[in-house]
Amino acid sequence: MTAFESTDLGLQFPPDFIWGVATSSFQIEGAAVEDGKGRSIWDSFCRVPDAIADQSDGDIACDHYHRWAEDLNLIASLGVDAYRFSVSWPRVRPTGAGRWNEKGLDFYERLVDGLLVRGVKPYLTLNHWDLPDELQSSGGWANRDTVHRFVEYALGMHDRLGDRVAAITTHNEPWVMAMLGHETGVFAPGLKDRAIAMQVAHHLMLSHGLALQALRAQGCKAKLGIVLNLSPVHPATDAPADLAKAQLEDGRLLRWYMDPLFKSAYPQDVIEFLGLDAPRIEVGDLQAIATPMDFLGINYYSRSVASAAEPWDVHRSGREVTDMGWEIYPEGLTELLLRLHQDYPVPPLYVTENGGAFKDQLINGRIRDTQRTDYIARHIVAVAEAMRQGVRMEGYMVWSLLDNFEWASGYEKRFGIVHVDYASQLRTPKDSALWYRDFLQRQRAQRDAAATGA
Repeated sequence: MTAFESTDLGLQFPPDFIWGVATSSFQIEGAAVEDGKGRSIWDSFCRVPDAIADQSDGDIACDHYHRWAEDLNLIASLGVDAYRFSVSWPRVRPTGAGRWNEKGLDFYERLVDGLLVRGVKPYLTLNHWDLPDELQSSGGWANRDTVHRFVEYALGMHDRLGDRVAAITTHNEPWVMAMLGHETGVFAPGLKDRAIAMQVAHHLMLSHGLALQALRAQGCKAKLGIVLNLSPVHPATDAPADLAKAQLEDGRLLRWYMDPLFKSAYPQDVIEFLGLDAPRIEVGDLQAIATPMDFLGINYYSRSVASAAEPWDVHRSGREVTDMGWEIYPEGLTELLLRLHQDYPVPPLYVTENGGAFKDQLINGRIRDTQRTDYIARHIVAVAEAMRQGVRMEGYMVWSLLDNFEWASGYEKRFGIVHVDYASQLRTPKDSALWYRDFLQRQRAQRDAAATGA
Protein backbone atom coordinates (compact mmCIF):
# COMPACT_ATOMS: atom_id res chain seq x y z
CA MET A 1 0.00 0.00 0.00
CA THR A 2 1.33 3.43 -0.90
CA ALA A 3 1.42 6.35 1.50
CA PHE A 4 -1.34 8.24 -0.24
CA GLU A 5 -3.68 5.27 0.09
CA SER A 6 -2.87 4.88 3.78
CA THR A 7 -3.64 8.54 4.59
CA ASP A 8 -7.34 7.69 4.59
CA LEU A 9 -6.95 5.34 7.55
CA GLY A 10 -7.92 7.25 10.67
CA LEU A 11 -6.22 10.51 9.71
CA GLN A 12 -8.47 13.33 10.87
CA PHE A 13 -7.49 16.97 11.26
CA PRO A 14 -9.29 19.59 13.40
CA PRO A 15 -12.37 21.25 11.84
CA ASP A 16 -10.65 24.63 11.61
CA PHE A 17 -7.45 23.32 10.00
CA ILE A 18 -6.71 25.30 6.81
CA TRP A 19 -5.97 23.42 3.61
CA GLY A 20 -4.61 25.40 0.70
CA VAL A 21 -2.53 25.81 -2.42
CA ALA A 22 0.16 28.40 -3.09
CA THR A 23 1.71 30.39 -5.93
CA SER A 24 3.78 33.56 -6.37
CA SER A 25 3.28 36.57 -8.61
CA PHE A 26 6.41 36.49 -10.78
CA GLN A 27 6.13 32.77 -11.36
CA ILE A 28 2.61 32.79 -12.79
CA GLU A 29 1.30 36.26 -13.68
CA GLY A 30 3.14 37.22 -16.85
CA ALA A 31 1.96 40.61 -18.24
CA ALA A 32 5.47 41.83 -17.50
CA VAL A 33 5.03 45.32 -18.96
CA GLU A 34 1.26 45.57 -19.10
CA ASP A 35 -1.03 48.13 -17.43
CA GLY A 36 1.78 50.18 -15.96
CA LYS A 37 3.71 47.41 -14.20
CA GLY A 38 7.29 48.36 -13.35
CA ARG A 39 10.38 46.22 -13.81
CA SER A 40 11.44 43.84 -11.04
CA ILE A 41 14.88 42.47 -10.22
CA TRP A 42 13.75 39.15 -11.71
CA ASP A 43 12.78 40.82 -14.98
CA SER A 44 16.34 42.13 -15.14
CA PHE A 45 18.00 38.92 -13.94
CA CYS A 46 16.27 36.92 -16.68
CA ARG A 47 18.15 39.07 -19.21
CA VAL A 48 21.54 38.07 -17.82
CA PRO A 49 23.11 35.51 -20.19
CA ASP A 50 22.89 31.95 -18.82
CA ALA A 51 21.25 33.07 -15.56
CA ILE A 52 18.18 30.95 -16.36
CA ALA A 53 18.72 27.31 -17.32
CA ASP A 54 16.51 27.37 -20.40
CA GLN A 55 17.13 31.06 -21.21
CA SER A 56 13.47 31.82 -20.45
CA ASP A 57 11.79 34.64 -18.54
CA GLY A 58 8.58 35.50 -16.71
CA ASP A 59 7.12 37.73 -19.41
CA ILE A 60 4.18 35.39 -20.01
CA ALA A 61 4.65 32.56 -17.51
CA CYS A 62 1.16 31.10 -16.87
CA ASP A 63 -0.60 34.25 -18.10
CA HIS A 64 -2.44 34.33 -14.77
CA TYR A 65 -2.89 38.10 -15.08
CA HIS A 66 -5.40 37.43 -17.85
CA ARG A 67 -6.58 33.97 -16.79
CA TRP A 68 -7.12 34.68 -13.10
CA ALA A 69 -10.86 33.89 -13.16
CA GLU A 70 -10.21 30.50 -14.77
CA ASP A 71 -7.52 29.82 -12.19
CA LEU A 72 -9.78 30.80 -9.29
CA ASN A 73 -12.42 28.40 -10.58
CA LEU A 74 -9.74 25.72 -10.63
CA ILE A 75 -8.76 26.52 -7.04
CA ALA A 76 -12.38 26.39 -5.90
CA SER A 77 -12.89 23.04 -7.65
CA LEU A 78 -10.21 21.51 -5.44
CA GLY A 79 -12.21 22.31 -2.33
CA VAL A 80 -9.37 24.08 -0.53
CA ASP A 81 -9.98 26.58 2.25
CA ALA A 82 -7.28 29.07 1.26
CA TYR A 83 -5.14 30.37 -1.57
CA ARG A 84 -1.72 31.76 -0.76
CA PHE A 85 -0.61 34.26 -3.41
CA SER A 86 1.84 37.13 -3.58
CA VAL A 87 1.48 40.69 -4.78
CA SER A 88 3.96 42.00 -7.34
CA TRP A 89 5.35 45.11 -5.68
CA PRO A 90 6.35 46.70 -9.04
CA ARG A 91 2.87 46.03 -10.43
CA VAL A 92 1.21 48.13 -7.74
CA ARG A 93 4.00 50.67 -7.10
CA PRO A 94 6.24 50.54 -10.17
CA THR A 95 9.37 52.18 -8.77
CA GLY A 96 8.91 50.94 -5.21
CA ALA A 97 8.09 54.45 -4.01
CA GLY A 98 6.10 57.40 -5.29
CA ARG A 99 2.91 56.90 -7.26
CA TRP A 100 0.71 53.84 -7.01
CA ASN A 101 -0.54 52.04 -10.10
CA GLU A 102 -4.33 51.83 -9.98
CA LYS A 103 -4.56 49.17 -12.69
CA GLY A 104 -2.23 46.93 -10.72
CA LEU A 105 -4.15 47.50 -7.52
CA ASP A 106 -7.41 46.79 -9.34
CA PHE A 107 -6.05 43.41 -10.44
CA TYR A 108 -5.51 42.31 -6.84
CA GLU A 109 -8.89 43.74 -5.84
CA ARG A 110 -10.50 41.48 -8.46
CA LEU A 111 -8.40 38.53 -7.32
CA VAL A 112 -9.31 38.88 -3.64
CA ASP A 113 -12.98 39.54 -4.33
CA GLY A 114 -13.03 36.60 -6.73
CA LEU A 115 -11.63 34.31 -4.05
CA LEU A 116 -14.20 35.45 -1.50
CA VAL A 117 -17.08 34.92 -3.93
CA ARG A 118 -15.83 31.36 -4.39
CA GLY A 119 -15.54 30.73 -0.65
CA VAL A 120 -11.74 30.68 -0.58
CA LYS A 121 -9.76 32.64 2.01
CA PRO A 122 -7.06 34.95 0.59
CA TYR A 123 -3.62 34.56 2.20
CA LEU A 124 -1.55 37.48 0.90
CA THR A 125 2.26 37.57 0.72
CA LEU A 126 3.79 41.02 0.28
CA ASN A 127 7.28 40.01 -0.89
CA HIS A 128 8.01 36.85 -2.84
CA TRP A 129 11.35 38.13 -4.17
CA ASP A 130 10.31 40.47 -7.03
CA LEU A 131 11.71 43.73 -5.67
CA PRO A 132 11.17 46.80 -7.90
CA ASP A 133 14.29 47.25 -10.02
CA GLU A 134 14.32 50.96 -9.28
CA LEU A 135 14.97 50.23 -5.61
CA GLN A 136 17.75 47.80 -6.53
CA SER A 137 19.48 50.59 -8.44
CA SER A 138 19.75 52.37 -5.08
CA GLY A 139 21.18 49.34 -3.28
CA GLY A 140 18.05 47.25 -2.90
CA TRP A 141 17.71 45.39 0.38
CA ALA A 142 21.29 46.33 1.30
CA ASN A 143 20.08 49.93 1.59
CA ARG A 144 18.31 50.61 4.87
CA ASP A 145 15.97 53.00 3.06
CA THR A 146 14.32 49.99 1.35
CA VAL A 147 13.13 48.89 4.80
CA HIS A 148 10.99 52.01 5.03
CA ARG A 149 9.76 51.72 1.45
CA PHE A 150 8.59 48.20 2.28
CA VAL A 151 6.64 49.47 5.30
CA GLU A 152 4.93 52.03 3.04
CA TYR A 153 4.12 49.27 0.57
CA ALA A 154 2.67 47.08 3.34
CA LEU A 155 0.44 49.88 4.56
CA GLY A 156 -0.70 50.71 1.03
CA MET A 157 -1.71 47.11 0.36
CA HIS A 158 -3.49 46.98 3.69
CA ASP A 159 -5.46 50.08 2.71
CA ARG A 160 -6.75 48.29 -0.38
CA LEU A 161 -7.07 44.68 0.72
CA GLY A 162 -6.68 44.49 4.49
CA ASP A 163 -10.40 44.29 5.19
CA ARG A 164 -10.80 41.15 3.06
CA VAL A 165 -7.67 39.00 3.42
CA ALA A 166 -7.37 36.35 6.11
CA ALA A 167 -3.62 36.73 6.57
CA ILE A 168 -0.70 38.89 5.49
CA THR A 169 2.81 37.47 5.19
CA THR A 170 5.60 40.04 5.06
CA HIS A 171 8.37 38.02 3.37
CA ASN A 172 8.67 34.63 1.77
CA GLU A 173 11.99 32.92 2.55
CA PRO A 174 14.37 35.74 3.50
CA TRP A 175 17.24 33.20 3.51
CA VAL A 176 16.75 32.65 -0.22
CA MET A 177 16.66 36.36 -1.02
CA ALA A 178 19.75 37.03 1.06
CA MET A 179 21.93 33.99 0.37
CA LEU A 180 20.99 32.90 -3.15
CA GLY A 181 20.45 36.45 -4.35
CA HIS A 182 23.43 38.16 -2.72
CA GLU A 183 26.02 35.57 -1.60
CA THR A 184 26.01 32.83 -4.24
CA GLY A 185 24.38 35.02 -6.89
CA VAL A 186 22.33 32.27 -8.50
CA PHE A 187 19.08 34.21 -7.94
CA ALA A 188 18.22 37.85 -8.54
CA PRO A 189 19.83 40.31 -8.20
CA GLY A 190 22.85 38.06 -8.78
CA LEU A 191 25.37 39.55 -6.34
CA LYS A 192 28.20 37.56 -4.74
CA ASP A 193 29.19 39.30 -1.52
CA ARG A 194 28.70 37.69 1.89
CA ALA A 195 28.76 40.97 3.80
CA ILE A 196 26.04 42.41 1.59
CA ALA A 197 24.04 39.19 1.92
CA MET A 198 24.07 39.37 5.71
CA GLN A 199 23.08 43.05 5.68
CA VAL A 200 20.23 42.15 3.33
CA ALA A 201 19.12 39.38 5.70
CA HIS A 202 19.04 41.85 8.58
CA HIS A 203 17.12 44.49 6.64
CA LEU A 204 14.55 41.92 5.53
CA MET A 205 13.97 40.90 9.13
CA LEU A 206 13.86 44.50 10.30
CA SER A 207 11.34 45.45 7.63
CA HIS A 208 9.20 42.51 8.72
CA GLY A 209 9.08 43.70 12.31
CA LEU A 210 8.49 47.36 11.46
CA ALA A 211 5.76 46.42 8.97
CA LEU A 212 3.97 44.37 11.62
CA GLN A 213 4.10 47.29 14.03
CA ALA A 214 2.80 49.71 11.40
CA LEU A 215 0.02 47.39 10.26
CA ARG A 216 -1.18 46.85 13.80
CA ALA A 217 -1.09 50.60 14.44
CA GLN A 218 -3.29 50.99 11.36
CA GLY A 219 -5.82 48.57 12.85
CA CYS A 220 -5.04 45.49 10.74
CA LYS A 221 -7.40 42.62 11.54
CA ALA A 222 -5.73 40.01 9.32
CA LYS A 223 -3.34 37.51 10.85
CA LEU A 224 0.26 38.68 10.48
CA GLY A 225 3.41 36.60 10.09
CA ILE A 226 6.44 35.64 8.04
CA VAL A 227 7.37 32.54 6.02
CA LEU A 228 10.77 30.86 6.44
CA ASN A 229 12.34 28.03 4.46
CA LEU A 230 13.69 25.67 7.12
CA SER A 231 15.13 22.17 7.30
CA PRO A 232 16.75 19.98 9.91
CA VAL A 233 20.51 19.94 9.32
CA HIS A 234 22.09 16.52 9.83
CA PRO A 235 25.84 15.80 9.93
CA ALA A 236 26.96 13.42 7.19
CA THR A 237 28.90 11.41 9.80
CA ASP A 238 29.69 11.57 13.51
CA ALA A 239 33.11 13.05 12.75
CA PRO A 240 33.78 16.27 14.74
CA ALA A 241 34.23 18.28 11.55
CA ASP A 242 30.82 17.20 10.22
CA LEU A 243 29.14 17.88 13.56
CA ALA A 244 30.68 21.35 13.68
CA LYS A 245 29.61 22.13 10.12
CA ALA A 246 26.07 20.95 10.82
CA GLN A 247 25.86 23.23 13.84
CA LEU A 248 27.08 26.21 11.82
CA GLU A 249 24.76 25.50 8.90
CA ASP A 250 21.86 25.17 11.32
CA GLY A 251 22.84 28.59 12.64
CA ARG A 252 22.90 30.17 9.20
CA LEU A 253 19.70 28.54 7.92
CA LEU A 254 17.43 28.29 10.97
CA ARG A 255 18.73 30.08 14.05
CA TRP A 256 19.75 33.23 12.12
CA TYR A 257 16.03 33.85 11.50
CA MET A 258 14.34 32.12 14.41
CA ASP A 259 16.56 33.60 17.15
CA PRO A 260 15.90 37.28 16.36
CA LEU A 261 12.19 36.58 15.86
CA PHE A 262 11.79 34.85 19.20
CA LYS A 263 14.88 35.66 21.28
CA SER A 264 15.73 39.23 20.14
CA ALA A 265 19.28 38.20 19.22
CA TYR A 266 21.29 36.71 16.40
CA PRO A 267 23.15 33.45 17.21
CA GLN A 268 26.56 34.31 18.61
CA ASP A 269 28.37 31.43 16.90
CA VAL A 270 27.26 32.72 13.49
CA ILE A 271 28.20 36.31 14.38
CA GLU A 272 31.69 35.10 15.30
CA PHE A 273 31.95 33.04 12.11
CA LEU A 274 30.99 36.03 9.96
CA GLY A 275 33.53 38.35 11.56
CA LEU A 276 33.69 41.59 9.55
CA ASP A 277 30.85 40.33 7.33
CA ALA A 278 28.36 40.50 10.21
CA PRO A 279 25.56 43.02 9.58
CA ARG A 280 25.35 46.53 11.00
CA ILE A 281 22.59 46.55 13.62
CA GLU A 282 21.18 49.76 15.06
CA VAL A 283 19.67 50.31 18.49
CA GLY A 284 16.11 49.00 18.60
CA ASP A 285 16.42 46.79 15.52
CA LEU A 286 16.31 43.48 17.36
CA GLN A 287 13.36 44.56 19.47
CA ALA A 288 11.47 45.47 16.29
CA ILE A 289 12.25 42.15 14.64
CA ALA A 290 10.86 40.32 17.68
CA THR A 291 7.44 41.97 17.32
CA PRO A 292 4.94 39.21 18.18
CA MET A 293 3.36 37.37 15.24
CA ASP A 294 0.02 35.64 14.79
CA PHE A 295 1.51 32.76 12.82
CA LEU A 296 4.76 31.41 11.43
CA GLY A 297 4.83 29.83 7.99
CA ILE A 298 7.28 27.02 7.23
CA ASN A 299 8.31 26.00 3.72
CA TYR A 300 9.72 22.49 3.76
CA TYR A 301 11.02 20.33 0.92
CA SER A 302 13.85 18.18 2.30
CA ARG A 303 16.48 17.92 5.00
CA SER A 304 19.99 19.34 4.71
CA VAL A 305 23.10 17.20 5.23
CA ALA A 306 26.39 18.86 6.23
CA SER A 307 29.68 17.32 5.14
CA ALA A 308 32.98 19.05 5.91
CA ALA A 309 35.19 16.99 3.61
CA GLU A 310 33.20 17.15 0.38
CA PRO A 311 29.75 18.09 -0.87
CA TRP A 312 27.06 15.67 0.23
CA ASP A 313 25.97 13.25 -2.49
CA VAL A 314 22.19 13.06 -2.12
CA HIS A 315 22.17 9.55 -3.57
CA ARG A 316 24.25 8.19 -0.69
CA SER A 317 21.15 7.72 1.45
CA GLY A 318 19.54 5.47 -1.15
CA ARG A 319 16.32 7.46 -0.96
CA GLU A 320 14.25 8.68 -3.87
CA VAL A 321 15.02 12.21 -5.03
CA THR A 322 12.85 14.74 -6.85
CA ASP A 323 13.58 16.27 -10.23
CA MET A 324 15.30 19.11 -8.34
CA GLY A 325 17.75 16.56 -6.93
CA TRP A 326 16.28 16.92 -3.44
CA GLU A 327 16.04 13.89 -1.20
CA ILE A 328 12.50 12.91 -0.22
CA TYR A 329 12.60 12.97 3.57
CA PRO A 330 9.12 13.51 5.09
CA GLU A 331 10.14 12.56 8.63
CA GLY A 332 12.35 15.67 8.55
CA LEU A 333 9.20 17.80 8.56
CA THR A 334 7.99 16.20 11.80
CA GLU A 335 11.47 16.63 13.28
CA LEU A 336 11.59 20.29 12.25
CA LEU A 337 8.13 21.17 13.59
CA LEU A 338 8.86 19.48 16.92
CA ARG A 339 12.17 21.31 17.21
CA LEU A 340 10.55 24.71 16.60
CA HIS A 341 7.83 23.90 19.11
CA GLN A 342 10.35 22.83 21.74
CA ASP A 343 13.06 25.48 21.24
CA TYR A 344 11.00 28.63 20.63
CA PRO A 345 7.79 30.25 21.91
CA VAL A 346 6.25 29.98 18.45
CA PRO A 347 2.75 31.05 17.48
CA PRO A 348 0.58 28.57 15.57
CA LEU A 349 2.46 27.12 12.60
CA TYR A 350 1.49 26.62 8.98
CA VAL A 351 3.24 24.54 6.36
CA THR A 352 2.98 27.24 3.69
CA GLU A 353 4.85 25.35 0.95
CA ASN A 354 5.43 21.66 0.42
CA GLY A 355 5.61 19.73 -2.82
CA GLY A 356 7.87 18.07 -5.34
CA ALA A 357 9.09 18.56 -8.88
CA PHE A 358 8.84 15.44 -11.02
CA LYS A 359 9.06 14.66 -14.74
CA ASP A 360 5.38 14.54 -15.67
CA GLN A 361 3.98 12.98 -18.80
CA LEU A 362 0.69 14.06 -20.32
CA ILE A 363 -0.77 10.92 -21.87
CA ASN A 364 -4.27 10.94 -23.34
CA GLY A 365 -5.12 14.05 -21.35
CA ARG A 366 -4.02 12.61 -18.00
CA ILE A 367 -0.92 13.00 -15.81
CA ARG A 368 -0.44 10.02 -13.51
CA ASP A 369 1.98 11.71 -11.11
CA THR A 370 2.04 9.00 -8.47
CA GLN A 371 5.37 10.19 -7.07
CA ARG A 372 4.02 13.69 -6.36
CA THR A 373 0.83 12.34 -4.82
CA ASP A 374 2.87 10.07 -2.58
CA TYR A 375 5.18 12.96 -1.66
CA ILE A 376 2.29 15.19 -0.61
CA ALA A 377 0.50 12.44 1.28
CA ARG A 378 3.59 11.41 3.24
CA HIS A 379 4.21 15.00 4.29
CA ILE A 380 0.60 15.42 5.39
CA VAL A 381 1.14 12.34 7.56
CA ALA A 382 4.29 14.03 8.93
CA VAL A 383 2.24 17.11 9.89
CA ALA A 384 -0.33 14.91 11.61
CA GLU A 385 2.44 13.22 13.60
CA ALA A 386 3.81 16.58 14.75
CA MET A 387 0.31 17.57 15.88
CA ARG A 388 -0.08 14.27 17.72
CA GLN A 389 3.06 15.19 19.66
CA GLY A 390 1.68 18.58 20.65
CA VAL A 391 2.68 21.04 17.92
CA ARG A 392 0.10 23.76 17.22
CA MET A 393 -0.52 23.52 13.49
CA GLU A 394 -3.17 25.60 11.73
CA GLY A 395 -2.72 24.73 8.08
CA TYR A 396 -0.99 22.99 5.19
CA MET A 397 -0.56 24.36 1.66
CA VAL A 398 0.67 22.54 -1.42
CA TRP A 399 3.36 24.07 -3.62
CA SER A 400 2.31 24.65 -6.21
CA LEU A 401 -1.10 25.09 -7.77
CA LEU A 402 0.36 25.44 -11.28
CA ASP A 403 3.46 24.42 -13.13
CA ASN A 404 5.27 27.74 -13.46
CA PHE A 405 8.50 29.67 -13.92
CA GLU A 406 10.79 27.90 -11.46
CA TRP A 407 13.28 30.75 -10.99
CA ALA A 408 16.79 29.85 -12.23
CA SER A 409 15.46 26.53 -13.54
CA GLY A 410 13.09 28.32 -15.89
CA TYR A 411 10.30 26.07 -17.12
CA GLU A 412 12.31 22.86 -16.92
CA LYS A 413 10.99 21.87 -13.47
CA ARG A 414 7.32 21.25 -12.76
CA PHE A 415 6.00 21.53 -9.19
CA GLY A 416 2.33 22.04 -10.03
CA ILE A 417 -0.55 19.76 -9.16
CA VAL A 418 -2.06 21.30 -12.29
CA HIS A 419 -0.20 20.83 -15.58
CA VAL A 420 0.29 23.92 -17.77
CA ASP A 421 0.91 23.63 -21.48
CA TYR A 422 2.90 26.83 -21.91
CA ALA A 423 2.19 27.08 -25.64
CA SER A 424 -1.61 26.90 -25.32
CA GLN A 425 -1.90 27.80 -21.61
CA LEU A 426 -4.23 24.81 -21.19
CA ARG A 427 -4.55 23.75 -17.56
CA THR A 428 -4.94 20.03 -16.78
CA PRO A 429 -5.33 18.84 -13.17
CA LYS A 430 -2.87 16.05 -12.50
CA ASP A 431 -3.77 12.94 -10.53
CA SER A 432 -2.20 14.62 -7.48
CA ALA A 433 -4.76 17.43 -7.73
CA LEU A 434 -7.59 14.94 -7.96
CA TRP A 435 -6.22 13.01 -4.98
CA TYR A 436 -5.90 16.23 -2.94
CA ARG A 437 -9.48 17.18 -3.84
CA ASP A 438 -10.78 13.75 -2.81
CA PHE A 439 -8.71 13.76 0.37
CA LEU A 440 -10.21 17.11 1.39
CA GLN A 441 -13.70 15.84 0.64
CA ARG A 442 -13.11 12.91 2.97
CA GLN A 443 -11.75 15.24 5.66
CA ARG A 444 -14.93 17.32 5.47
CA ALA A 445 -17.11 14.23 5.58
CA GLN A 446 -15.32 13.11 8.74
CA ARG A 447 -15.75 16.57 10.26
CA ASP A 448 -19.47 16.62 9.44
CA ALA A 449 -19.96 13.15 10.85
CA ALA A 450 -18.15 14.11 14.05
CA ALA A 451 -20.21 17.30 14.38
CA THR A 452 -23.51 15.44 14.03
CA GLY A 453 -22.40 12.51 16.15
CA ALA A 454 -22.93 10.11 13.27
